[in-house]
Amino acid sequence: MTGDHTTAVIGKDGVETLIRVLATRGHTVIGPTVQDGAIVLAEISGGDDLPYGWGVELEAGHYRLRPREDGAAFAHSAGPQSWKTYLHPQREREWTADRGADGGLTVTEDAPPPPSYAFLGVRPCDLRAIAVQDRVLTGGPHTDSRYRARRERAFLVAVECTEPGATCFCTSMGTGPAVDGGYDLALTEVVDGSGHRFWARAGSDEGESVLAELPRQPADGATAAAALERVAAAADRMGRTMPEVDLHMLMRETLDAERWNDVASRCLTCGNCTMACPTCFCTSAEDVTDLTGDHAERWRRWESCFDLEFSHLPGGPVRASGRSRYRQWATHKLGTWYDQFGSSGCVGCGRCIVWCPVGIDITEEAHALNDERGNLPAAAGEAPQGEAPS
Repeated sequence: MTGDHTTAVIGKDGVETLIRVLATRGHTVIGPTVQDGAIVLAEISGGDDLPYGWGVELEAGHYRLRPREDGAAFAHSAGPQSWKTYLHPQREREWTADRGADGGLTVTEDAPPPPSYAFLGVRPCDLRAIAVQDRVLTGGPHTDSRYRARRERAFLVAVECTEPGATCFCTSMGTGPAVDGGYDLALTEVVDGSGHRFWARAGSDEGESVLAELPRQPADGATAAAALERVAAAADRMGRTMPEVDLHMLMRETLDAERWNDVASRCLTCGNCTMACPTCFCTSAEDVTDLTGDHAERWRRWESCFDLEFSHLPGGPVRASGRSRYRQWATHKLGTWYDQFGSSGCVGCGRCIVWCPVGIDITEEAHALNDERGNLPAAAGEAPQGEAPS
């Protein structure tokens, strides 16, 4: 068909064609699929790989698949992975060194060609997380060239949320459930008496070009209204909330709160929250050699501020207690991230809550800190409870 290439309605056949078109353009298509009792991110080759008819049941420390009667593909919340698994890999080799017979060293940088990914099913919270990592890894004077190369070649298909999970709080963080830019294509899934379809919008020139290749119908008012209604309803059904205060100031004013002792008594300092978090970016260098000692490699791998050795100095670790390490993570994520990067480091996806083995809930901790702060005598000039300082 001819006509508007920026907005359209596509069916399941359109999603199938979308995957094929993206692959034809040289992209490796990554999307949600069911594996090992979870909806995970993996390479997909067709629409049949998508989790049609599957949803999830979430709670703190709890994740279960559950069947859906409506056959929706994207009516599920965030799984154990985020897109940083592909843009900022967990482990990658940086260089190798080999010692020759004469004792000389040859150092070779690992510089593989960057992959070209197409991410299908990026949630608004994860879209914001990618933008956060863009600022962290490419927005300053020390750019991560590997991240930038992967990011520049990535094609993003966002999917708006119509059914938040019990641990979602993107509305509190201003990151969803609607998309507000940063995508190549955006889809909103609608399943009702008029059928199973997707309201599609192009957000870039390449997105418009891809949409033009899909079997589609003109965007009709009924589908657009149904999509908007479902997204608006999702905003009212968030499973969690953050306190409606200046979180940056809350973290600053509660560094000595008793609540940190309470959470430390439960925290295993395992680092699951940092691994699942879509914005945590810390890495460490790992050097390895073979048995002869003539071949060495340097690998970059994810690191966690919950690791005792993360802050190790000659005199010992700076943050030796679990209390100090959890406080460091939470205050950085919700507070001092603003000082470094101009935004929160939390996008409200809820992964840290779901994948914590003891069910620690960052929203519960923030509310508890705010309650404790409210019971303390107000300092001179302090803003009234519930109001951000001017």
